[in-house]
Amino acid sequence: MSTEFRLDGKTALVTGARSGIGQAIAAGFARAGADLVLLGRTGDLDQTAELVRREGREVETVTLDLSQPEAIPDAISPLLQRRRIDVLVNNAGVIRRGPAEEIGYAGWREVMAVNLDAAFLLAQACGVAMVRRGAGKIITVGSLLSFQGGLNVAAYAASKHAVVGMTRALANEWAAGGVQVNAIAPGYIVTANTRALREDEERSEAIRARIPAGRWGEAEDIVGAAVFLAAPASGYVNGHTLVVDGGWMGR
Repeated sequence: MSTEFRLDGKTALVTGARSGIGQAIAAGFARAGADLVLLGRTGDLDQTAELVRREGREVETVTLDLSQPEAIPDAISPLLQRRRIDVLVNNAGVIRRGPAEEIGYAGWREVMAVNLDAAFLLAQACGVAMVRRGAGKIITVGSLLSFQGGLNVAAYAASKHAVVGMTRALANEWAAGGVQVNAIAPGYIVTANTRALREDEERSEAIRARIPAGRWGEAEDIVGAAVFLAAPASGYVNGHTLVVDGGWMGR
């Protein structure tokens, strides 16, 4: 692999790393040479940690409930004092499905807390050190619903639209300081968040039929984009949202 796509000597913090896209990105980063800090809500990160160790990389796990974002600055500070985080991947996210007229405020706030508030506070905490060093990469996982409204997912769509705006705003402030802030917008990927759609045979087939690639994506399909945005190869990419969707947005 070209050194432009290597992460040797780097440490990446990946949130929502227990399974799905977060797990795949963590393992992909390890293959590219990075050490990992894995952050999850339940602390059940052993499987992902083992994938990292198999690549001969160091790994540390952190348990933190991102639905309580006010606790993030104090909780993450000790980690940042003893470890240099070169790459932050804000992957953790939640979705609550239901008609807009039935959404309770608590449900709305939970989605915003995890998908947006926590992502900002982690970016802010890591970004301060990155700007001071003059180098760093921040990647936040958006969605096709960063661009579309969807059905019965008002809070999720709003949060993912906001993620793109946040990415652009932070890039505007930090790019001159050597920090690249970008996002990835996965298409329809086989993860826990899409289980309800995949279990609806009619809806699942309608989605697959619209995707030019002719299939649902797998978590591994996101890894190349994440490595690119984390690696030296993307050194002049700022404020961009990279869509990885099998062609959905082009149809």
